[in-house]
Amino acid sequence: MYAKIVMAYVATALVFGMLDAVWLRNAGPLLYRPALGELLADKPRLAPAIIFYAIYIAGLTYFAVVPGLLSNSAAGATAFAGVPLAVLHGALIGLLAYATYDLTNQATMKIWPSHVTLIDMAWGAVASGFAAGVATFVVTRFGGGPA
Repeated sequence: MYAKIVMAYVATALVFGMLDAVWLRNAGPLLYRPALGELLADKPRLAPAIIFYAIYIAGLTYFAVVPGLLSNSAAGATAFAGVPLAVLHGALIGLLAYATYDLTNQATMKIWPSHVTLIDMAWGAVASGFAAGVATFVVTRFGGGPA
């Protein structure tokens, strides 16, 4: 199972990382910069970003992908039965994590627009659910046998 967890972490990191890179590249100048302006750093600080992604991917893996993989191995389960469960768990984790960040900022900062909060929360749910679902599918397909 440990090899599958490592595979799940890597798959989740690759999918979420690619999605978030595209999102940030496009949403930065179109959403965040116009709405948040001077609150944003000119260049992202890599160390905190790397730490966030490492921790967040571990959370998605543990709380969404692993339950999906375990669901696959349940008696009578079809081969990819755990994918919808992983998507649901991932989306909930994404919603919770992004809501924590955005609503805390909205509560404590002078300027934090509601539309940024809502869009960001939706993005967190969609990207996290998708990444967890794809990772569960990949490990189920290529991980060799039940969890």
